Amino acid sequence: MPVITNIEDLRVLAQKRVPRMFYDYADSGSWTESTYRANEADFQKIKLRQRVAVNMENRSTRTTMIGQDVAMPVAIAPTGLTGMQHADGEILGAKAAKRFGIPFTLSTMSICSIEDVAAETGRHPFWFQLYVMKDRGFIERLIERAKAANCSALVLTLDLQILGQRHKDLKNGLSAPPKPTLANMINLATKLRWCLGMAGTKRRQFGNIVGHVKGVDDMGNLGAWTAQQFDPALNWGDVEWIKKLWGGKLILKGIQDVEDARLAVNSGADALIVSNHGGRQLDGAESSIRALPQIVEAVGKDIEVHMDGGIRSGQDVLKARALGAQGTYIGRAFLYGLGAMGEEGVDKVLELIHRELDLTMAFCGHTNIKTVDKGILLPGTYPT
Repeated sequence: MPVITNIEDLRVLAQKRVPRMFYDYADSGSWTESTYRANEADFQKIKLRQRVAVNMENRSTRTTMIGQDVAMPVAIAPTGLTGMQHADGEILGAKAAKRFGIPFTLSTMSICSIEDVAAETGRHPFWFQLYVMKDRGFIERLIERAKAANCSALVLTLDLQILGQRHKDLKNGLSAPPKPTLANMINLATKLRWCLGMAGTKRRQFGNIVGHVKGVDDMGNLGAWTAQQFDPALNWGDVEWIKKLWGGKLILKGIQDVEDARLAVNSGADALIVSNHGGRQLDGAESSIRALPQIVEAVGKDIEVHMDGGIRSGQDVLKARALGAQGTYIGRAFLYGLGAMGEEGVDKVLELIHRELDLTMAFCGHTNIKTVDKGILLPGTYPT
C-alpha cells in the first residue's frame, strides 16, 4: 500500500483502480471544463496569514450544520453512481461519516437505496438529496421513504433541471445501462479488484428508482425513464410544495446568484449551498469560492450558507469558513478515497482533511473553528 499524504495520492490510486467510464464520470465537468477547473484553482489564489507565539493548545474543529453537531464543518456531498466507484459505495461512505461524526448525503441517483443505507448504518441519521422529477407521485413516495429511513435533512438540488453536456461521458458511452464497447470491455479486464467487488454485491443499479417506479424493474428500461423525468419546469412553487411535504430541515443546493439566494431565504429553507454542481452544469459559471462572499454578505444573517466545489484539503475548508461558509461538502475527494481504497479510503480522506484543517487553523492563530473569519486571510488575495 503506498503512503497516502494528501487527496491527490488517493485520486491517482482511484484512477488506476476504477474503470475509466466511472472514474471519468466523477472526475470531469461539462463542455470545456473551465468551471470545473476554476473551482479548485481559485482556492489556491487565496493566501493565509501565518501567526506565531500564539497558544495553540486545546484546539477544536467542532461546530454545527443546520443545528447538528459535527466534528468539523464538512459533510459528504451527494454523488450519483457512488456504488460504481466501489461496490456498496454509498453504504461504505455512510459508515465512515458516522464514525467520524459528520453528515453523509445520499443521492437520488445512488446505487444503494435509502433503505440499504439505513439498514447498514443502524438507522443512524443521514441526509437525503432530492432531484425533482415530473412524476410527482414518485417524489412523494421518495420523501416518505426518506422519512421512514430516519433521514434528518432533505437536500433539494435546483440546478439539474436539464443535463449539462459532459463530453467524457459521451465518449465513454456512459448510460443506463452502460454501453459494452470494446474499449470499455478491455479497460474492465484491467480492473480485477473492482470486478471482484462488484461480483460480490447485489447492488448494481439505481436502488432508489428500480422497483419503485411502474415499468422500471431493471437497468434496461431505466435509461428511457430518467431521460424524460428531470423537470425543466421546476420553480419556487415546487420548492414550497416539497418543504411542506417534507416538514423537516431543508437545504437548497445549487445557488450561485444573489437574487436566487434571496429567493431561497423567502422559501423558508434552513440552509443553502453555494454550488455549481462541481462544474458539471453551466460551464463558464463562476467558481463556488468566488461566488460565496457576495452571497454571505447578502443573506448570511437570514439563512445558513454552505458551499461545495473544489475542496481538496483542510486548508480549502478553512478558507471557505473564513469567507462565511457555515459548512462545506466534499464530493470528488470522497469519491477518490472510495475508489482507491473503499471504506478505508473514505476514512483516510476524512483524517487528512481534519488534520490539515486543525493544523492550518492553529498556524493562522486560531484554536476554535467557530472564531475563524477573514482575518486569517491575506488581504487582496480573496474575493470580495
